[in-house]
Amino acid sequence: MTLTIAVAGKGGVGKTAISAILVDFLCSNGPLLAVDADASSNLHEALGVKLERTIGKTRERMTEDIKGGKLPVAVPKQEILDARIRESLVEGPRFDLLAMGRPEGPGCYCAANHMIRFSVDRLAKSYDYVIMDCEAGLEHISRQTTQDIDFLLMVTDPTMRGLNTCLRLRELIGEIRTEIKGGALLVINRLRNGIPDEIREVIQKEKLVMIATIPEDYSLFDLDARGKPITGLPLDSPFRRSVQEMLFRMKIR
Repeated sequence: MTLTIAVAGKGGVGKTAISAILVDFLCSNGPLLAVDADASSNLHEALGVKLERTIGKTRERMTEDIKGGKLPVAVPKQEILDARIRESLVEGPRFDLLAMGRPEGPGCYCAANHMIRFSVDRLAKSYDYVIMDCEAGLEHISRQTTQDIDFLLMVTDPTMRGLNTCLRLRELIGEIRTEIKGGALLVINRLRNGIPDEIREVIQKEKLVMIATIPEDYSLFDLDARGKPITGLPLDSPFRRSVQEMLFRMKIR
C-alpha cells in the first residue's frame, strides 16, 4: 500500500525544503518516489540530484507526435505515455524523482493531463511512499493531476496571506471532493517569536488542524545561499528535528 503526502501552500513558504527532508527521512523505510509538481522544478536541487527530463517535455513531444501521426497505430497511446514517463524518471540509490515541469507551447492539455494522471498513479503504486511538492498556490490540486492523497500538508509562514491560501486550499479540496485519508494538516514554517495572536485566532475559528510548527533555521538559509542540497542539514538542526516530530505525530515512522 502506497502512502502519499502532498505538500502545498503559497509560494515561498518552504514547501520544497519540507518535501526534501520528508524524502530524506522516509526513503530509508522503503522505495520512495519524489514528485516535483512545481513548474519551476527545483526539488531536484534540494535533493542534490540532476534533472534532465520532465513530464512537461514528454507531454509536448507526445502532443506533437499525435498531431503528426507519428505514433504506432497498434499501440495504445496510454501505453506509449506510460513508457515515456518512465523514461523521465530520475532513478537514484535512495529514491526516484519525477518532475512535472511545464508545457512549452500553446494549447489545451486537458486530455494529456488526464492520461498523465493515470500514468503517474500507476507508477506510484510501485513505491511504498510518494512525496509530492505541489505548485505554489492551488494549481496542481485543482487540476487533479493525481487523486490518491493520504496526507495534505498545508504549509504557511506566519502571515495572514499564507494562512488564507491554506484556507482556500481546504475549501477547494471540499469542492472537488478529493479524498484525503489522513486529513488536511496545517504546518506553520519560519516561526521566530511564536504564533501571532491574529493567526492563532483564525486557526481556532476555522478549526484548522495544526500538525507542526517549524522554527526559522539559519543553517537552512546558509545551504540555500551556497546552492547546497537541503538534505545536507545537520541531524540536530531545528528544521530537521521539527519535520521528524511532525512525522511522529502523523504516526509515520
